[in-house]
Amino acid sequence: MIDFKLLRKVINQFSSFILTTHVNPDADAIGSEIAMYYLLKRLKKKVIILNHNSTPYYLDFLDKEKVIKKFISSDHEKLFSEYEAMISLDLSAIDRIVSLECIVNKSKIVKICIDHHDENCLFADYTFCDPEYSSTAEIIYDFIKSENLIQMDLNIAIPIYAAIMTDTGSFVYEKTKPKTHRVAAELLEVGVIPREVYKQIYEQVKYGRVKLLGKALSSISFNDTKEIAWITLKESDLIESEIDETDIDGFVNYTMRINTVKIGILFYEMKDGFKVSYRSRGNIPVNKLATEFGGGGHLNAAGSKIVGKKLSDCLNIIITTAQKYLL
Repeated sequence: MIDFKLLRKVINQFSSFILTTHVNPDADAIGSEIAMYYLLKRLKKKVIILNHNSTPYYLDFLDKEKVIKKFISSDHEKLFSEYEAMISLDLSAIDRIVSLECIVNKSKIVKICIDHHDENCLFADYTFCDPEYSSTAEIIYDFIKSENLIQMDLNIAIPIYAAIMTDTGSFVYEKTKPKTHRVAAELLEVGVIPREVYKQIYEQVKYGRVKLLGKALSSISFNDTKEIAWITLKESDLIESEIDETDIDGFVNYTMRINTVKIGILFYEMKDGFKVSYRSRGNIPVNKLATEFGGGGHLNAAGSKIVGKKLSDCLNIIITTAQKYLL
């Protein structure tokens, strides 16, 4: 359980906030930032959002006033001595803010973590985390409602809905509970149009993404029992398709549409190593699998990044390790 009264007390202590989130932000990351931005502005706080990455093009509609800034050290480092507090959203590990990490670590800025992952925000002075939530944005929703902070409007309702919709896989993942649907219903009553949010996120893709998806699907491999399926992509594939890393978000989910598959994996090979995305069915804890390779995440969705090693040297090890988790 999150102590929302304490969160309110902490926020009331400060007048200026920097908001940030993880590298390659998804809809929960961006939606949580935007919702928190407008909440704090309506509480008469000074707020700026600084991210390592630019916002993915299909999430631009959430930032209609273009309040999210891509972090540039020469322009923004000084702000960490001028602002009083930093709120990290949808983020449990400090290294996932990448270019901001060094500055945040040496700064005396008060660090507040709001998150729904299983890992603890060990870097934060104040942690508000509950993995039972469908998304970080749902935490923000409950904070607003439980403390009766403001009247909900579309500036806040749309990003919260987008975050919940995507992090629940359009309301089908295990963390989708009756309460999740009640929250969604209340957001619709504010004026959110589900079809419009879905269209913006899922029906505005670049041709290069569709083309690369075809290549990804044709690369699917299986273990002997076909209970583990994996996709392999290279950085050069993205360059050839003229898309960036955010465009392969969700590719791993296609492995889970195969009826025999219990664990789905996407390998993304880069110059300095590779990234791995894991998905699973039921109670198979791919977050523990990811932890074995320096990562983490949720029970059924996790990831890890391996630096300084070749995928060809590690792929079989990861698949063999994954087999231990099959129920």
